[in-house]
Amino acid sequence: MTVSLKVDSSLPVKSYILICSLITFPPSFGTIIPSIGEEALGFCIPESEHDLFLKAPFIFVMEGETSWVNNCFENPTRDIGDFDSFSEHSEEGNKEVNAISVDLILPDDLLERILACLPIASIFRAGCVCKRWHEIVSSRRFLWNVSHVLPQKPWYFMFTSSDEPVGYAFDPILRKWFGIDLPYIQKSNWFIASSCGLVSFMDNDSRSELYVCNPITKRCRKLQEPPGLKVSDYSALAISVNRISHGYTISIVKSKLGSGNFFQSDLSIHIYSSETRMWVTSCTEVMTGWRGGDESVICGGVLYFLIYSAGGGATETRHGLIRYNLSNRSSHGLLTRSFIKVPCPLTCGRLMNLNEKLVMVGGIGKQDRPDIIKGIGIWVLNGKDWQEIARMPHKFFQGFGEFDEVFASSGTNNHIYIQSYGAPALLVFDINQKQWKWSQKCPVSKRFPLQLFTGFCFEPRLDMAP
Repeated sequence: MTVSLKVDSSLPVKSYILICSLITFPPSFGTIIPSIGEEALGFCIPESEHDLFLKAPFIFVMEGETSWVNNCFENPTRDIGDFDSFSEHSEEGNKEVNAISVDLILPDDLLERILACLPIASIFRAGCVCKRWHEIVSSRRFLWNVSHVLPQKPWYFMFTSSDEPVGYAFDPILRKWFGIDLPYIQKSNWFIASSCGLVSFMDNDSRSELYVCNPITKRCRKLQEPPGLKVSDYSALAISVNRISHGYTISIVKSKLGSGNFFQSDLSIHIYSSETRMWVTSCTEVMTGWRGGDESVICGGVLYFLIYSAGGGATETRHGLIRYNLSNRSSHGLLTRSFIKVPCPLTCGRLMNLNEKLVMVGGIGKQDRPDIIKGIGIWVLNGKDWQEIARMPHKFFQGFGEFDEVFASSGTNNHIYIQSYGAPALLVFDINQKQWKWSQKCPVSKRFPLQLFTGFCFEPRLDMAP
């Protein structure tokens, strides 16, 4: 008799390679030889073979739709008894083949390790296969296993409405868009920052509502109102999560232009710690000729934020970078001393933390018209010097169509996403491979000329909780 194990052919090949290294069989199962059917892959085990040699990986994951919102952990819809054996005919001699469930082969601990290697979307689908798999992917031990595998590639959530916080998330592993709901956020123009699976939202009106959530598990915490100016002209939000302790730090840089003197601005830095659950105003300063903005990031225990010329300066100094060490929270009058020049005239700049390196994606302005974008560059900061690591090829720059001088961009780990506000096109840059690639087409198209699109990048994780 030959036994066939059925697998989901829609999962990435790399996932199967990783899975196969974890699977061993008792001697009674013999050699596993790959066999490909018309609808799914199978692994035939001839009765005559007795040596243990794994030829191909396998896993059974239910076939699902593009959206897995309804197939979450709370809805185990199938039972182990659904996986009954059935008969089919093989191509060789019409021998009878019996399909068996992996539940009959793998112990819980091994199955946990296998499922932990799957993409996040596939884990959700696996939780709906049967009661046993639902209990496994819902257990604390499984979350521990997930946290000890390689990080997932970051997702990108694209808002598809200028008012409502609705949209789709792009998974670069499966190259699919998924419809997910973001908890508590009320408008797409809220301030957003992410780190290591957690996303922070702050409202754009009163700037007093602040939440930290995991967009995958929907676990969320509302933080107390930030201190400082009740009304600020500009605010920049950043979050940094400790990958070991899972504690997090949130920073808000507030800036308010002077009343009657727009060349001066009151700037303050406010820090929140999840350990103390308290806010601290760590810095207040009056800046002359510069103001704060909406761009900041925490990288290696240092807060970086862009400042903008308040007028009267040369065109090549329209932007600057401030470096603020979070471990030294007393720096009255020292902010301007940590000023770092930008690498070239920029139309806009986007800061991001990529493997604890500060990376900036910027619109390169024309020499005679620095407010008009001519290309997009990517730089990494080494000390106080910028090193250009990539420049968007002209064919991709043209692929956006009409590209404004400002755009959306965010990234983490080794991936950077770039998006035009005027269209749902999304470009992905892999720093390790130096490769530019368009995402799959977003399921939403532009419906009217003034429709705007924006988004943010986040790392999909199941083990992080605010």
